[in-house]
Amino acid sequence: MKKKLIMMLVALMVSLSGFAQFESGKFYANASLSNINLSYNSTQKWHFGVNAKGGLFFTDNWMVNANVGYDHLSAESDDAITLGAGVRYYILQNGLFIGLGADYKHSGSYDDLMPTVQIGYAFFLSRTITLEPEVYYNQSLKSHSDYSGFGLRVGFGIYL
Repeated sequence: MKKKLIMMLVALMVSLSGFAQFESGKFYANASLSNINLSYNSTQKWHFGVNAKGGLFFTDNWMVNANVGYDHLSAESDDAITLGAGVRYYILQNGLFIGLGADYKHSGSYDDLMPTVQIGYAFFLSRTITLEPEVYYNQSLKSHSDYSGFGLRVGFGIYL
């Protein structure tokens, strides 16, 4: 009985700490790895990326963010740098989020503006640190069949 009570209290504390992190005025920082050869489009055989994201909750559950990324593509193509901005909405304070944004991608062979959509989950490891897996889709405005694609991103987030 005592163990069950302690487990219920721990579960309550974890859920309350997650709730407090999506409030207006909180800051967010994230570092992540993306794709890890899981992205798909017709021009990429191998792909690996590193991303950094920062954000601010402008109202409860809503965050505006900016990101920068570096993508190492296959040996046949140039590496790419990405700059972007977007918004993220946290659903029902449980850590599930959806996001919309736009990324400007620059490579030696092309420049592209890419609207993006993401869905992911913030697993709280502590009161302020999260593990955040995310699935995303980038839509190329330059060439849909060559540069659009799905990908996987896994990172660590900090909510301050």
